[in-house]
Amino acid sequence: MPLIRRCAVVPVALAVLPLALAAAAARAAEPQRYGLDPVHTRVMFAVSHAGFSQAIGTVSGASGSLLFDRNDWRGAKLEVSVPLTRLDLGDAKWNAATLAANLLDGKRHPLARFVSETVEPLPSEGETPSDRARVCGALSLHGVTRPLCMDVRLNAFKRHPLPPFRHTAGFSATARLSRAEFGIDAWKSVIGDEVELRIEAEAVRNQHLGNDPSNDSEPIPDGTLPSTSDETPDPSTSAATPEPEPRR
Repeated sequence: MPLIRRCAVVPVALAVLPLALAAAAARAAEPQRYGLDPVHTRVMFAVSHAGFSQAIGTVSGASGSLLFDRNDWRGAKLEVSVPLTRLDLGDAKWNAATLAANLLDGKRHPLARFVSETVEPLPSEGETPSDRARVCGALSLHGVTRPLCMDVRLNAFKRHPLPPFRHTAGFSATARLSRAEFGIDAWKSVIGDEVELRIEAEAVRNQHLGNDPSNDSEPIPDGTLPSTSDETPDPSTSAATPEPEPRR
C-alpha cells in the first residue's frame, strides 16, 4: 500500500475507534439476565402468635428471572414465583393448618408471585455504585394482587468462588404486608395481621431460567384444618369440629 494511502487510513481508524469502543461499552452496560437459584433463595415470614411470640416460617424453592446492571438499578426487572406449598413452620400440623382453605388456601392458590414495576437506588457512600434500592411492584397472593415495596441490599456481585465459577448476584430484602389486605383474615385473635418478610436470594447469570416451582411443589397433606371462626370450639363437638391450632 502506498505511503499516502496508509497515512490516509490512520485518521479514519482513529476516528472509528472511539465509536467502536463506545458501542462495546454500551453492550457491556446492558442489563444481564439472571435466574434465581432455588437452593439458595428463601423467603422467611414472621407473624404474631396471639402476642406470645413471632411465629417464624420459611418457603424454599422460589424461581424467577432478574434483569440487572450493577451500575443502573433503575433498569432492573424482577419476576418471582414462590411455591407456598413448600412452606415450613417446623411442624407438619401447623403447615397443613396454614395451607388450609381459610388461610392461604394452598390448593387453589399454590403460588405467590411478585413482579417489579419500579426500582429506585438509594443514596450511596462515596463514588461507588449504590448497593441498596427500593423495589416496588405487584404481589399476587391468595388470588389478590396488591402493591408491595421491598428494601433490597446487594450483598455481592462477582464470580462464585466454586466451580463452575458462574457470575452471581446475592441480595437480602425486607418487606411488610397486611394479610387481611389479601383476604387472609381468619383467626384474628390468634394470628397477627402484619407479616414481616425477609428474603435471601442468589441469582446466577443465564442459569435457572424457565423453572416452574409448581411442578415440584409438595402436595398439601390431608390434616385437620381449622375452621374460619374465632370462637373456642365446644369440647363436646371437638371430634367433628376442627381445632384452631394443632394439638400438642
